[in-house]
Amino acid sequence: MASTSDSQSSIQDDDDQEEEIEHFDDFTLASSWERFISEIEAVCRQWLATGPKNLVKKDAVCLDFSKNIYKVRSELKYAMKNYSMEYYFEPFNDGKVADWISTSHDLQQSFGVKDFLVIAPQSASGVVLDAPEASKLLSAVSIAMSNSSSLWPAFVPVHDPSRRAYIGIQNMGTIFTRRFEADRIGSQVPIKLMHLEGLYELFVSKFAYSTVDLSMHLFKVHFRMKLTYRTLPTDDDPEVQQESEFLESGRHSEFETHNKIQWDDDCPWSEWYSAEDPVKGLELLTIWSERTVDTSLVMAELENASPLEADKWFIFPNLSPYLETSDGSTIGFASQLRLLVNALDSSLGAQFMEDFVSAVENSGSDNMKSSAVIPPPTVLDRVLKDLFHEDAEVKLDFADAENKNSRAIKGAPLESLFAQFCLHALWFGNCNIRAIAVLWIEFVREIRWCWEESQPLPRMPTNGTVDLSTCLIYQKLHMLAICIEKKHQENKEHPDVGDKKTSPYIEGKAQITKQSSSLLEVTEDSSGERDSLTARNDLGSHGVATSLSNSEQQNFASPTDTKLSEYIRMGSAGVVGSTMLLNSCQQMHAPFTQDPPLMTEDMHEERLKAVEAFGDSFSFSAQLEKEILSSDMSAFKAANPDAVFEDFIRWHSPRDWENDDNGKLAVSQAKAGEVSKNEWPPRGRLSERMSDHGSSWRKIWNEAPSLPAFKQKPLLDPNREGEKVLHYLETMRPHQLLEQMVCTAFRAAADTLNRTAFGGLKLMTSKLGQLYLTMASTLKSLQRNSLSVDSEIIEDLTRLCVIFEHVEKLLTVAASLHRKFLQAPRLSEAIFSDFYNFYLPKMGTGSGSHDIDKSQEFTKKQQIMAREKEVVASMFTPPTANQSWRKVLSLGNLLNGHEPILREIIFSKRDHVSGGYYAGSYAGGYPQEIETYRMYLCGTSNDLRVALAVASCD
Repeated sequence: MASTSDSQSSIQDDDDQEEEIEHFDDFTLASSWERFISEIEAVCRQWLATGPKNLVKKDAVCLDFSKNIYKVRSELKYAMKNYSMEYYFEPFNDGKVADWISTSHDLQQSFGVKDFLVIAPQSASGVVLDAPEASKLLSAVSIAMSNSSSLWPAFVPVHDPSRRAYIGIQNMGTIFTRRFEADRIGSQVPIKLMHLEGLYELFVSKFAYSTVDLSMHLFKVHFRMKLTYRTLPTDDDPEVQQESEFLESGRHSEFETHNKIQWDDDCPWSEWYSAEDPVKGLELLTIWSERTVDTSLVMAELENASPLEADKWFIFPNLSPYLETSDGSTIGFASQLRLLVNALDSSLGAQFMEDFVSAVENSGSDNMKSSAVIPPPTVLDRVLKDLFHEDAEVKLDFADAENKNSRAIKGAPLESLFAQFCLHALWFGNCNIRAIAVLWIEFVREIRWCWEESQPLPRMPTNGTVDLSTCLIYQKLHMLAICIEKKHQENKEHPDVGDKKTSPYIEGKAQITKQSSSLLEVTEDSSGERDSLTARNDLGSHGVATSLSNSEQQNFASPTDTKLSEYIRMGSAGVVGSTMLLNSCQQMHAPFTQDPPLMTEDMHEERLKAVEAFGDSFSFSAQLEKEILSSDMSAFKAANPDAVFEDFIRWHSPRDWENDDNGKLAVSQAKAGEVSKNEWPPRGRLSERMSDHGSSWRKIWNEAPSLPAFKQKPLLDPNREGEKVLHYLETMRPHQLLEQMVCTAFRAAADTLNRTAFGGLKLMTSKLGQLYLTMASTLKSLQRNSLSVDSEIIEDLTRLCVIFEHVEKLLTVAASLHRKFLQAPRLSEAIFSDFYNFYLPKMGTGSGSHDIDKSQEFTKKQQIMAREKEVVASMFTPPTANQSWRKVLSLGNLLNGHEPILREIIFSKRDHVSGGYYAGSYAGGYPQEIETYRMYLCGTSNDLRVALAVASCD
């Protein structure tokens, strides 16, 4: 075994020695330049073998300005210098070269190529400054492309970076080679090259003999052109500039009283802040499709042509950079709502609002005082004046200003007093907790003054029922407004009693003593004493339950029978159909009753807790409703002197009265106003529910006097309830106030934005509806009264502010587009739809600016229809003579006096290959016509870039 292993090792050593002896160097790659070519070729072969789609999956990077263009990069070294070679490609392109509208790379647009290479030194400038070095680089790339059978064009940046100059080469098989060259004139452009005629002659000079008169010869040249126009930005308004010049020089002029009209002056949010116009301007692209030009005279005519003659028009907005930020720095409702949420966070754990004012005043920290500043008294007085002493009456039809989902948020209606207070609080100072405390204390003082002086509470309804879907503060203010109105009416009707602040119970008795002793007179006066009395229809009543005018009440109260009972009937609202009383053959009358006492949400909760404590029994429920029930019974007795308890049940709660004869009515109705007395008395009985538990009701019936509603003591004591409301407002916990302020502020801000006119854009309407639902879901947590310092609700509210900010920005864009395209609503909707789809992925739900990808810009263009051209052209208002930068017009194709800000032209010349020297060898592999010369020109009167591509036979 050992001998065998030794023999094998000796054989292996012999082989190693033979390999060392047989080793040789490949002198075909001896030079560094040849090795450099080999490295380029290897990289190109690898990219070709991988393919564009696989490169995207591996390490290709998408360009910032285009989602369709990718690049891969490889580093190379030659002659102690490092180079980078980048391959630009479009993996999902169908082979078409980029057109005027698509977002393309500068080299693609300049030379009409699709995929290409760029090789540049890894230096600070990124360009090759040495001409021999540039030629050598280009030669190396050309050889490598030829060896790898690649048809990619390759470019090398040269000269100064500001010139954006390139040289390039492309192998087009075995016959043709294309050479590229691009450069830029960054100073004053020669006058000849400012006009189309001179540019045409520049192109023709590249292939025509120098001795030929270019203006007299015909050359078949293909021509395309794109002109870009831009509306004058608002900041460049000449009147505003002239006004500033006058003010700086100290001279007086008519501009001193001139107020600049903002774009959003008629927007609903302009009452609170002025938003920056998100659409800073509009860019119009006018495109002349390819046409054949044979003389420079034709170019002179095209220069004088109107842009309206262009074949295609495209437009897109120039958007403000603030749309890309989402950090709360933009002033709007969202930024102020963030501050209000911070104030809510600061209020947790405090006992009274006064604590925040005194705590900061006693604090020695300058930072706390500076961050908790409050405006001067003049600002406070102006806010209170706007809230309580407005000149014009505020429309109190709150439903008109609301979104259909607005009531899902437990806040206050937009035009109400508390909602306006919350909106003012957003802008009072910097919306810190101290400023809110000062404003709230003064706000409550003004409310108390209205109460003590019996002055109407502004921006609040003085009638109706309390809306329990609103916040508790609004409910309390609504009740207080009704109490003030009742108190004012009583003081007006009885000034002597009102001056002594007599209880309403005594006022009711004083009213009774003033009634006439004549029975008939009492009947007639009773119907017209108060218009607010109504005939009750509680607990499922099917009787009359309407509010009647004085004349109608007098008609119902007139005597219609010869019996005495008809003359002592008081407070009747009319007969109840053909229903007859049980103990007398008379028709039943529905009485006027008092309005039920108003109850806020906390009062209902207290009553429910009492019911739960004593048990859910019918007798206790009746006891809680004793005052209301006794009032209704008294009014019913006054309207029906001969009625019994069963009659009251038949009117007040018909379901507790069971008729005989299989449920048929005991009294049939013949003709209108006639009753068959043969079928009297009605047959029936009380329901089992009423029979078992009706003893308390019957006791109340027996104790209730016969009094019409206007003679009864009021069910609502305005003095007592009003003081309760003020006590609630003055002793609120800070976090309870801030909770309701946050809910109301979000709802009021959304309702304000909802009033914006944006042309009924469906996407915007849908987004607003989603915002309301999101707010309702998030703000529902504030109604549980379970906030703590560690609660996650603050984080949820912060995220809600971010969502609100995004919707607010979308709305400003929609409003701006709607105003600019009033006569072309299709364009407004199409542009907003494109922007919405562009902006939607950027919205997210985070709370920071990292959700916004600033690398992408909105550049999608919308084509203009022929009927819309005049409307768009009218947006380019003629510039005035004061605009010095427009006094000297150097370019043609003016649009209402506006010259294009950018002119792009493509000249090309095509030749047939079928008659050429190499026609026999390549006729089958090439098209019959090839573009031999191509020139791209881009610029203005002060800047001109020229890119030339020439194809030749090598």
